Amino acid sequence: MTQRQEFKVLRTYSDFELREYLPCIIAEVRVSAQYSTASSSAFSTLFNYISKGNKSSEKIAMTAPVITAQMADRSESAEWYVSFVMPSGSTFGHLPDPNDSQVKLRELDTEICVAKSFRGRATDELSRKITEELRSSASKVDITLSDETRICRFDPPLKPSFLQYNEIVIPTHVDAV
Repeated sequence: MTQRQEFKVLRTYSDFELREYLPCIIAEVRVSAQYSTASSSAFSTLFNYISKGNKSSEKIAMTAPVITAQMADRSESAEWYVSFVMPSGSTFGHLPDPNDSQVKLRELDTEICVAKSFRGRATDELSRKITEELRSSASKVDITLSDETRICRFDPPLKPSFLQYNEIVIPTHVDAV
């Protein structure tokens, strides 16, 4: 079974969860492209890193989800950050440096985020719709969100689309709940 990014559910609302994500390290590639091609163009670079494409020729376990994030309003930017979460317990000192300079290792601190799950292929259109619903729902309960949106995919693209599990995750401007 593939290890998943660690979090605690702080509160469950009718159509989303408020979560506390634990600190982790991600391997990330920045891509300037449309959403439909951003993930696939960065995936092979990241997969190469965890498949011995690093200074130690070390294999690193695959985790879920694969995150495709945009740091600002989608209508203004074609910059995406595609990332793999490194296995639980990973530290900078123990992770090998990437061979490819496009791959950047970055530490994420504890974060409070809202999350909404959905089934189906995480297309641009469906992801936008779920993001709008999540932002609207969070606003109704006075949760202030960041501009960042993370599209989190848990299944390989070859899995039938109706079985694919995904989440939209958006960091809040809340330090503690």
